[in-house]
Amino acid sequence: MRSFAAVVQKIAPGQDMYVPMIVDAILSESRRHHASDVHLVPGEDGLRMQWRIDGVLTTVAIFDSEISAQVIARLKVLAGLLTYRTDVPQEGRIAREKVTGEVRVATFPTLYGEKAAIRLFADSQQLQRLQELGFSPQVLAPLIEHLSETAGVILLTGPSGSGKTTTAYACLREIVSEHGDSRCVVTLEDPIEVAIPGVSQSQIRPAAGFDLATGLKSLMRQDPDVIFVGEIRDPKTAETVFQAALTGHLVITTFHAGSAIEAVTRLLDMGIEPYLLRSTLRLVACQRLLRKLAIEGQLSSEIQKPQTSSDKSSLDSVSYSGRFPLMEIFDPAPAETGRAILDRADARRLAIVAKEVGMTTLHDHAHEAVLRMQTTESEVFRVLGRRS
Repeated sequence: MRSFAAVVQKIAPGQDMYVPMIVDAILSESRRHHASDVHLVPGEDGLRMQWRIDGVLTTVAIFDSEISAQVIARLKVLAGLLTYRTDVPQEGRIAREKVTGEVRVATFPTLYGEKAAIRLFADSQQLQRLQELGFSPQVLAPLIEHLSETAGVILLTGPSGSGKTTTAYACLREIVSEHGDSRCVVTLEDPIEVAIPGVSQSQIRPAAGFDLATGLKSLMRQDPDVIFVGEIRDPKTAETVFQAALTGHLVITTFHAGSAIEAVTRLLDMGIEPYLLRSTLRLVACQRLLRKLAIEGQLSSEIQKPQTSSDKSSLDSVSYSGRFPLMEIFDPAPAETGRAILDRADARRLAIVAKEVGMTTLHDHAHEAVLRMQTTESEVFRVLGRRS
């Protein structure tokens, strides 16, 4: 695969279309190299371009300071942003007819000029059915089972970039495949990343007063069976989601949280009443993406042991190819976990109770992946940190 530098070298400086061609190369080459995000960071030495591939950020190129502002301005034009406002953050999307796939652009003022972050959403061919995403049968079975529920909340959690939306779309595809036209499936998203046949999808427009909480209240009057809410971002949306579940809807939504347990305790902190959580929450899934060894089993069992500072050089030659998902499932149904929720147990206590009734954590799943030589201890530490 040719390098980004080789592509840029073919673009002659000084020509009228130089900056637009540079921006086109940034977008097309980033997509071709399977980057999920592109960072354009201004500094004393110029405009630093970084790719995030398989969760890792890498510097790809540094453009001259003379064209830094022009590159950012060109992106803002494509995304429909105000080029003359360089003193405030802005966010927009590049129209699909101008690029391949959904592209989101966010700018932010810094000391040396505007920084731009570009999110490249996966195309529709990469958003598969649940069985094709790589989850273990241990976590896949309860998730699929709960998709047949007629009411309640299925909460998909994890940090940004952990694959929550991919899983959510796969859940919607699963429901449409299993139930066809017999279930009315609707969504409220920001943004709509992929069009899903058989699903009525809507995109919020906060500037027009069409936010998540307002849209969800109106959506419930459309006689839906299943509602997908793109993300719980505030207490108002959280409350509306659980009220929708209480009135007989299956609601699938995403939520930023470090673990399934943390998601529950954060909802309690946001003001969701314990009885409402206990009666409507069906399942909480938290996921991560770990880099996969290019050749599974390439490491010896000695290297798989926890590394000391003097041993870490032994992993320098390890190569990865793609990522695979891990998921932990918190089931609030057992009486023990239900009581803990009603008692507003803190995260540590709730985690102990969940383990006692059989919950397998992300760290447990990661340890099994290391033993299978599917990934490394250093990768687990990079993604999950130290086990608490």
